[in-house]
Amino acid sequence: MKVKVFLQLNTSVRCTSSKERLRPKSMGLMLKILIYLYLCAAVCVPQMSWLPCQFIDEHVFLNNEGHTETDLIHREAMLQFGQKGDAPVNQNAITFLVTGSKLDLRRYIEGVEAEQLECELRRYSTQGIHVRWPVKGAEEYNRWFSCTLKHTNGLFTIISFLRHPTDRPPSGQQDYRSWPAITDREIFTTTVVMVLQTQTPSVIAGLRTEQKLHCHFAVDHKTPNITVEWHFQHRGERAKLFSHTSRTGQNQGTGVGLRALAGGDASYKLPLTKMSSEGMYVCSVSVMPLFASLDISLHIEEAPVVSLNVGPTLLMQEGQEQKVICEAEKYYPLDVEIVWYQGPAMSGQRVGAPLPKVLQNILLSSHRHNQDKTYSLSAFFYLQPSLSDSGRQYTCSVSHKSLRVPIRKSFILTVEEPSSWIFTLIVVFVVVILLIILVMMLPQLLSGKRSAQKKPY
Repeated sequence: MKVKVFLQLNTSVRCTSSKERLRPKSMGLMLKILIYLYLCAAVCVPQMSWLPCQFIDEHVFLNNEGHTETDLIHREAMLQFGQKGDAPVNQNAITFLVTGSKLDLRRYIEGVEAEQLECELRRYSTQGIHVRWPVKGAEEYNRWFSCTLKHTNGLFTIISFLRHPTDRPPSGQQDYRSWPAITDREIFTTTVVMVLQTQTPSVIAGLRTEQKLHCHFAVDHKTPNITVEWHFQHRGERAKLFSHTSRTGQNQGTGVGLRALAGGDASYKLPLTKMSSEGMYVCSVSVMPLFASLDISLHIEEAPVVSLNVGPTLLMQEGQEQKVICEAEKYYPLDVEIVWYQGPAMSGQRVGAPLPKVLQNILLSSHRHNQDKTYSLSAFFYLQPSLSDSGRQYTCSVSHKSLRVPIRKSFILTVEEPSSWIFTLIVVFVVVILLIILVMMLPQLLSGKRSAQKKPY
């Protein structure tokens, strides 16, 4: 829709002094300019007019053994936004012409480029259930299609239902057994009747954190008979977390605000996360005869706590042995990589210094399972330095899925010459002899002191 705004401006200009007040005529001119800028901002934002999609058609048949099989056929399609009677953008593709309704699908993908979207269209089976859609001017019968839009970077997932009115009554059996054929250039004029969206299709959380799993729905008519449910799935088990039925007003479980639910916000608030919180959360919305569900995966990631058993500097004597341990504790999931590096000896000249090398004589402990189901691992080596190793920097680097960059812990080694054992022995011997002499002479010194005190003057 194009909007044209015409402003009638006076071309004559009259100089006024700075003290002259703005007249009503000038105020009106400014108001017109502001209105023009507002309307321009509203209509100049480009909206997506079409989107290339994949139409996943289904061919259902009975095999030779009498079992039902389904062949999936990928066909070219276009999701085109416009008005009834618009010419297709791509005449060689199946066109789903989305006309105006209370739900504008483009509102959910504003600011997103077509290249960032994955679009998939499918037929939707009502499982033989026939319900007249309660909107003004709706036909008695409808053909249903689902449209799934996913952001390529995983920012959101949108499921919408497209209604195509038809005068053909249902066959009385499962509709997928008698779906009419769709030609390559067929055009379906549709409206969006229901939208289910999540902005958190995949969530990464640490332990003991609160998480909100986003789920929002909208329907094109008021007070629909709607059912909202949340389920949790993990390792083949499924548990209901929350359920709400608008017809009866019954609620089961917690985690979803009822006030927010009345406005279409079915987001689920997860309590403090623990290891058992990891799994698949399913938000489902049902408005007969339509049913849609979104899978939201929650992954627990806990960063390791890294420490060394030595301080920032380590003083050793040549020939001495020291066990150096790098400890990575309380991380999840299991996979972690620990690498020890040995740097060059520190000197005043750093330009052109060789790069640190990876130590090969590293030993790893077994993975230790903590009480909170996190893991710990240590990597150690035995250091026997020479004087040439003095000034070297040793670095432990720990990489894990939860870390953007590795955690590094380092220490600098200082090596001293060992003291001579002969010199030490001589010093000890001299000290012992002096102590013996002192012990032997002490009684004589004490007796001489007493005699001096008793002598009369």
